[in-house]
Amino acid sequence: MTGRIRACPGGPLLVDGEVEVTTEDGVVHRSTRPVSALCRCGASGRAPWCDGTHKLLDRRPT
Repeated sequence: MTGRIRACPGGPLLVDGEVEVTTEDGVVHRSTRPVSALCRCGASGRAPWCDGTHKLLDRRPT
């Protein structure tokens, strides 16, 4: 199986294998890592990649 994507609860999306991400402003970001972590919280300083900022966010129930 190829192209596996896993959602970490409260965290990033983990993408197996090489990945190319095009952000809404048209910038293409590439990774050749075995696993890449994509930010889902929108607060990463390394977007589109996860930098762990989600761990610092307030997690009160909505």
